[in-house]
Amino acid sequence: MADQSTSPSPRKATVESNIRAIAELQQHLYARRSLIDRIADLIGGFSGSMAFVILHVTWFIGWFLWNTGVIPNQHRFDPYPFILLAMIVSVEGVLLSTFVLMKQNRMQRQSDTRDHLNLQIDLLAEKEVTKSLQLLRAICRKLEITDTDLEVDLDEMASTTSVDTLAGDVQSKLMHREL
Repeated sequence: MADQSTSPSPRKATVESNIRAIAELQQHLYARRSLIDRIADLIGGFSGSMAFVILHVTWFIGWFLWNTGVIPNQHRFDPYPFILLAMIVSVEGVLLSTFVLMKQNRMQRQSDTRDHLNLQIDLLAEKEVTKSLQLLRAICRKLEITDTDLEVDLDEMASTTSVDTLAGDVQSKLMHREL
């Protein structure tokens, strides 16, 4: 009996190939980022981490202790109501939100790229399935095999799908639901 762990099944090999292709696509998109996108990703990623929260909590506690006089013999440079701190946090908020939005925009562009790729693959698969059904139907005719119960469904499935018509129908239904 052959050891199955040494020879991958065709299905497993296909899955591994697909995973590798997806990883390569992701790596390609990641490598194509501009310097600004890389900086935005770093800042956006850090701002969403627990280290960011801990750093800010520590910073705020230190600021409050220093500027409320709890730490003796220290000059209070921003006494209550901490106007300097409020300004710094406001500027930081504007910059952080901009970096996070930049990261989200880049991620959305990547998602759009993957969606377009999926659409192309889906359209190709639809054409292949339609052609396969047409070929199977021709074989059945040649062999004089009939199944009248399936004829209506097969007629519909074996016909070419108009993407424009389908997209219009979907758009129409979605618009109808929004009203």
